[in-house]
Amino acid sequence: MEEDIDRAEEDDAEKELLRDRFRLSTISIAEAQAKQNNLEISQPVMECIGDLVFKFTEHLARDLELFARHAGRKIVNIEDVILSAHRNEHLATSLRSFCHELKGKEPQSERKRRKPSKKEDRGSSSVVDIS
Repeated sequence: MEEDIDRAEEDDAEKELLRDRFRLSTISIAEAQAKQNNLEISQPVMECIGDLVFKFTEHLARDLELFARHAGRKIVNIEDVILSAHRNEHLATSLRSFCHELKGKEPQSERKRRKPSKKEDRGSSSVVDIS
C-alpha cells in the first residue's frame, strides 16, 4: 500500500516535470513564430497554449495506445498515427506522404533483412513501444 502511494507521488512529480518542460518548449515555439511574424503574444495566452497542447498530446497518446491494443499489438506504428488524424484529411494526407518518404529513404538492405510478422505487416517499421 505504501509502495503504491510512493509510486503515485513519483508519477505525479514526473508528470508535472514533463508538463513544465512541454509548456516551456511550446512557449518557446510560440514566441519564435510570433517574432517571425512581427506579432506579440501575452504571457497568459502562451501559458494557455502550452496547457492545451499538453492536453492534446495526452489524448493523442491515449488514442495511439488504444489503436495499437485494438490491433492486438503492444507497439504503436505509423498507421496508428495516421488513423489518429482521420478527422483532419489534410493532416492525414501529409502523414501518409511523410510515411512514404520514410519508406523510400529506408536502406534497401534493411528492408530485406527483416520480414515483418503478419500482425506487423499492416504497419510500418516506424514503431514506438507502449508496454
